Amino acid sequence: MTSAIGPGLFRHTVLVIAVFFVTAFGHVMAAQTAADTVSTGDVQFTEAPSASQQLVENKKKADSVAKAKADSAKATVAAATTPADGTDSPKSLWQLFIIGFVGGFAAFLLPCVYPMLPLTVSFFTKRGGTRANAIWQSCLYGFSIIFIYVVFGLLITIIFGPAALNGLATNGIFNFFFFLMLVVFGASFLGAFEITLPSSLANKLDENSDKRGFAGIFFMAATLVVVSFSCTGPAIGGVLSSAFTKGDRLAPAVVMFGFSLAIALPFTIFATFPSALKSLPKSGGWLNSVKVILGFIEIAFALKFLSNVDLAYHWNLIDREVVLSIWIAIGILMSLYLIGKIKFSHDSDVQHLTVTRTFFAMAAFAFTVYMIPGLWGAPLKAISALLPPLSTQDFDISAGSGSAVPLSSTNVTTIKEKKYEDVFKRLPKVKGIDDWYDYDQAIEVSKQLKKPILIDFTGWNCVNCRLMEQNVFPDPEVFKRLQNDFVMLQLVIDDKTELPANEQFTSAVSGKKITTLGGKWIDLEIGKYNSNAQPYYVIINEKGETLVPPQGANQNIPEFIKYLDSGIAAYKK
Repeated sequence: MTSAIGPGLFRHTVLVIAVFFVTAFGHVMAAQTAADTVSTGDVQFTEAPSASQQLVENKKKADSVAKAKADSAKATVAAATTPADGTDSPKSLWQLFIIGFVGGFAAFLLPCVYPMLPLTVSFFTKRGGTRANAIWQSCLYGFSIIFIYVVFGLLITIIFGPAALNGLATNGIFNFFFFLMLVVFGASFLGAFEITLPSSLANKLDENSDKRGFAGIFFMAATLVVVSFSCTGPAIGGVLSSAFTKGDRLAPAVVMFGFSLAIALPFTIFATFPSALKSLPKSGGWLNSVKVILGFIEIAFALKFLSNVDLAYHWNLIDREVVLSIWIAIGILMSLYLIGKIKFSHDSDVQHLTVTRTFFAMAAFAFTVYMIPGLWGAPLKAISALLPPLSTQDFDISAGSGSAVPLSSTNVTTIKEKKYEDVFKRLPKVKGIDDWYDYDQAIEVSKQLKKPILIDFTGWNCVNCRLMEQNVFPDPEVFKRLQNDFVMLQLVIDDKTELPANEQFTSAVSGKKITTLGGKWIDLEIGKYNSNAQPYYVIINEKGETLVPPQGANQNIPEFIKYLDSGIAAYKK
């Protein structure tokens, strides 16, 4: 790292430190967004027909009365589920915007973009003539950058289709593709090669940027997008991964809006206040250090996508200790890189450690040390939602400590063999809670035990599900109710276990053939409860009737206890 950042610029290096921490936080949010709450905006539901519509249908089809009753029942439950769905989507889109913004700000600090700032500002200052014209043209330049990236995000939705985005969240091929893509992008950031668009495209756009008026400014912005692709491309891949796994039709556009806004703002701001350029750190080796650190981070989080595939398809290869071992190795390499003990071919020599590098090295070493006890079963609550479940760990000291809670005697049934128990032996479990995995079997258990059923629509790759199981279910008051007062039914909507031929069917909701166990349960959630969010909790009786309005993830423990108590009270009535 060069010594371009002197003591007089220390306050600006602090900003760089903050960006690093926020970048890491952004990647965590990206992983947590994946496979949590999937938007229902992509699913078309049939509304309950009005009385006049029913009369018309009665004249056309003999079975319209039965259809109207079915639709009416669906609409009744849908009205109860609307609040849970409606409150989750905006929050998730705001999260995606923040992820995109943080990713864009990190991309701005890369060697392909940051050095362009003084050149671009100087260009607008000279071209505009007056300060007002320079500001106006720089604003058009920023809007053009945003327009290009947002259109790119919309094209992704058009190409894949909003409905397809939902399926991509748990699609094995898609997750494996993103794993490979992030590894390739990470290797690119480490200096193995550069990912660039054709030079002819950049040259053509650069020629058009000489035009006067808005057209010239637009092509200048397009030139920046193309020329900087070797740096921004991997960053775009990282933030778009969260948009795909969100599954919302607006997700790619929202994340690209945040990404482009973060890149466009500095150009506009410094064109407005060009004298502020003097206070910015000069370009130097520190820009490449930013790139290398982001490369390590992208490779680390690529494992999340590979783990998604492993869990859903039951490969049983990427256990928790495997991911932890790789993360620890990456943490060690990152730490050694920051203190200058290792360097890549395109790095500058580190003559001495700056305060910035020292703080980053301390953080990297501390995080690496924090992960080590996880190899022996430490819960690592700060990152547990990003790791494979603890149930996948081969060596877990806590499992043999004798702290497991015995199952309640009130849960004894005549059913001795749980359906699908072998399939879900690696699914995260709360010790002491007796889980079931088949809807019909849970109905039979409910009849025998005379308890309501708490349906937990969950997923292998659902981070919010893991947070509920880790932070809410073990609470003594919640645990007591789940163990003694409910039949716990976990329906895993992203499981890829093939259904027997005689159990496969054509969905009445989507019209598609359902061939997997997860497909069966997501079809049940959509068709009966008008939702495809996970986690999603529904309390029913032994007749399958919904007792209270369902709800999604709620880490407010008192509120969740009230929800459980309302279900118990409704069942007793």
